[in-house]
Amino acid sequence: MAISAAMVKELRERTGLGMMDCKKALAEADGDMDKAIEDLRKKSSLKAAKKAGRTAANGLLGVKVAEDGSRMAMVEVNIETDFAAKNEKFIAFVSKVAQTLFESGDMDAVTQSLNAERETLVQEIGENMSIRRGQLVESTEGGLSYYMHGDQRRAAIVQLASKHDELGRDLAMHVVAINPMVVKSEDVAADVLEKEREIYLSQAQDSGKPEEIVAKMVEGRVKKYLAEVSLLDQPFVKDGNTKVGALVKQANTQVLQFIRYEVGEGIEVEAADFAAEVAAQLADSD
Repeated sequence: MAISAAMVKELRERTGLGMMDCKKALAEADGDMDKAIEDLRKKSSLKAAKKAGRTAANGLLGVKVAEDGSRMAMVEVNIETDFAAKNEKFIAFVSKVAQTLFESGDMDAVTQSLNAERETLVQEIGENMSIRRGQLVESTEGGLSYYMHGDQRRAAIVQLASKHDELGRDLAMHVVAINPMVVKSEDVAADVLEKEREIYLSQAQDSGKPEEIVAKMVEGRVKKYLAEVSLLDQPFVKDGNTKVGALVKQANTQVLQFIRYEVGEGIEVEAADFAAEVAAQLADSD
């Protein structure tokens, strides 16, 4: 059967794939549009599987917020390059992931339900993608606020004990910018604190000072460390003369929790051999 330009155009619109892929699929399916789509989906899954081993450390964050601020979902979706993260279809997919988590509240179910669509996008965009993580936060007191940086790569949700929209957004901005470890110093894990103490002790002992002076030096450095990593002890990002804890106390509320995401944090990226990567891509296209 002769494959017309109109048929190729229709298949491209329905699948988002390239002209040559669509023309070849129609020829192999003898002009059967539905069969061509089915065959392309099968091939898409195979190609997506080939790309699955490639590290996706770029990407975007997505946030979905209830109108009354009582429910917020935040997700991270990764892709290989910053360039591909600007793809309109990828951006729309990130929004869909956030919306789906907002509605269901189950991240595992979200990943499973959107996996076929993810695989299709891997084929269309040509890069590995992964739905990395997400979290849903709810508060009947309406004390939820969020801030997302303009590049959609850093965001935070802050939960206060009561509704303070402006303060909550300011604190979420502070969390994004300064990246505290915990809300208050007592929340620092004992093993983390012990490791820091060991480091400071080793450094102080090298000074050759008496033991009682060394002990005071260590405790001073531990106190400074706790102030640096604890949200309430940090100088407020918009006013370095005011501690975050003072702002919270002035508003007669409490910080119950914060969640901070940054795209790619914790993902190890191996140095790429450009020539080998190009060769591999050419091989995949055969």
